[in-house]
Amino acid sequence: MIQHPVYHIPALLNECINGLNINPGGMYVDVTFGGGGHSRAILSKLEKNGSLYAFDQDEDAEKNIIEDTRFTFIRSNFRFLKNFMRYHDVDQIDGLLADLGVSFHHFDDSERGFSFRFEGRLDMRMNNRSGKSAADIINEYNEEKLADIFYLYGELKSSRRIASAIVKARCNKKINETGELLDIIKPYINRKQEKKELAQLFQALRIEVNHEMEALRRLLVQATELLKPGGRLVILTYHSLEDRMVKNYIKTGNFEGKSETDLYGHIATPLRAVNTKVIVPSNEEIERNPRSRSAKLRIAEKL
Repeated sequence: MIQHPVYHIPALLNECINGLNINPGGMYVDVTFGGGGHSRAILSKLEKNGSLYAFDQDEDAEKNIIEDTRFTFIRSNFRFLKNFMRYHDVDQIDGLLADLGVSFHHFDDSERGFSFRFEGRLDMRMNNRSGKSAADIINEYNEEKLADIFYLYGELKSSRRIASAIVKARCNKKINETGELLDIIKPYINRKQEKKELAQLFQALRIEVNHEMEALRRLLVQATELLKPGGRLVILTYHSLEDRMVKNYIKTGNFEGKSETDLYGHIATPLRAVNTKVIVPSNEEIERNPRSRSAKLRIAEKL
């Protein structure tokens, strides 16, 4: 099948592939297939007896499926990683990669509602066959719950005023379009940081729509259980909430970052950080691909 030319440009591609420390005959999982950039790079390192499983819940990603006997595509959310690996008789893997960024394809498709730059329906579902859309959340959640989402997932100081304005506005008319939402919230956005704060609000909605934080928790636990000793976990995040969760889990084995020690005083974690300092794109990469600016890469090895 023909790959969409601008579906997505993977950030830190070489660093991700190097981080996997690929065994040519090994078994790998790319849980965020998207445009297939990472998967193709992984396959280029595998021999005939190597294999790659790729997950993506978005039907648009199926257009990019790779015709290769070593490759298996699974149309599902990665939160069901272990179930599908069991279905394919896989109980251990050599490495797993997750690029948690939203594809260019999604941001640039006005019909998906991921970006405030385009007029379109407030959807934001990665799997547009099921679940609540952003419009459903905007129109159904109570004021307190909306404020919590904007504060916790968007880190917006004006979260309560924004939530109040939305609830008042929807009493007169349902809010279904991005433009309608922008008209309501812009008076409560700092004009000097308008683009940043609008991006934070849309990020908060997207996280809630797709249950992203819960999915990441489940992924990290299941990936750790599946990895062989010495297997690599490679996670690329794009906002502080995700990065903090990944950092805490690698360092302490829990999401709160609480260091628990065994009888010998060793921190009880199943992973070892390969890069003690987070990896970020170079200035040259950011110049080529400005959307990579917020990418942060963490790599861990199963003990």
